[in-house]
Amino acid sequence: MISLEEKEKELKYYQDTLQEVKQEIGKVIVGQEEVIEQLIWAMVSDGHALLEGMPGVGKTMLIRTISEVLSFEFSRIQFTPDLMPSDITGTKMIEIHDNGKQSFVFHEGPIFSNIVLADEINRATPKTQSSLLEAMAEKTVTIMGETRKVSSPFFVLATQNPIDMEGTYPLPEAQMDRFLLKINMGYPKKEELYEIIKRTTGTESYHVQKLLDTEKMQKIQLAVKEILVSQELLDYTVQLIMATHPEEEHASELVKKYVRYGVGPRGVQSLIKVAKARAFCSGRFHVSKGDIKHAAFPVLRHRLFLNFEGEASGIKEDLILEDAIQYTDKVLNVR
Repeated sequence: MISLEEKEKELKYYQDTLQEVKQEIGKVIVGQEEVIEQLIWAMVSDGHALLEGMPGVGKTMLIRTISEVLSFEFSRIQFTPDLMPSDITGTKMIEIHDNGKQSFVFHEGPIFSNIVLADEINRATPKTQSSLLEAMAEKTVTIMGETRKVSSPFFVLATQNPIDMEGTYPLPEAQMDRFLLKINMGYPKKEELYEIIKRTTGTESYHVQKLLDTEKMQKIQLAVKEILVSQELLDYTVQLIMATHPEEEHASELVKKYVRYGVGPRGVQSLIKVAKARAFCSGRFHVSKGDIKHAAFPVLRHRLFLNFEGEASGIKEDLILEDAIQYTDKVLNVR
């Protein structure tokens, strides 16, 4: 058994490595620090992430760069309306052997990688989208009655854009809930645009180092689970989740007015997992209230389902969450 001092030294090494990972990604991706941070939260929490942003903001480039910094197997699936489930999972095909006998041989699809980039996931049909569900939830794929494990660790990092919805198939609610985080990726700032021009239109090319392997990532994921959460913060988290339920007495006013369904049990589990990840990435060994509040937006925004009035008003889920957080602070008398 290692001593407490050695344990802290090991955790500090992993925390420093994650900082180096962020710096390395920053050699290619200009700005977007919060988005990079949230993607790392998802990965060290052993979860999947949905990245939403306008076309051309660099969603695909960011995920590709992350895969280059991590020494993981990587595959990209471009989702289109004619993509079939077997194009993702793989299938069994008849092969003729040298002795003339025939047998079914399984050919793995691109889902058998550590990082799967599901590009423009809402362009595929619901049937094809759902082929990801089992792998995302159970880490297995079942084909013709035979179940196979996917790689470990396993991350689905998906992209979609909020406009140009013609010919798209919005993700079903059950599949949205499989994503640990929904990350909004906005436009770069003015000064960042100058840097993007400088980096991408000249002759200089930028390369990144590989800093993490699968074994280290699994150790980091275990370390994140060991981060401490006090009973007071568990009470706060549960109260915050209850504040998103429109039928509850202690729901905020915006929730009562605009929300049809609030956050379920998977949401509260995810919130604690990501709060632990944020604490770990910040160099701490315990969760703070700030971790809960910051994690609440990417973890909960896709788990709120608006009613007709909410949809018609165009209100954003983040505004409702902000109201729920303020209301929770008031109910629990938090300063």
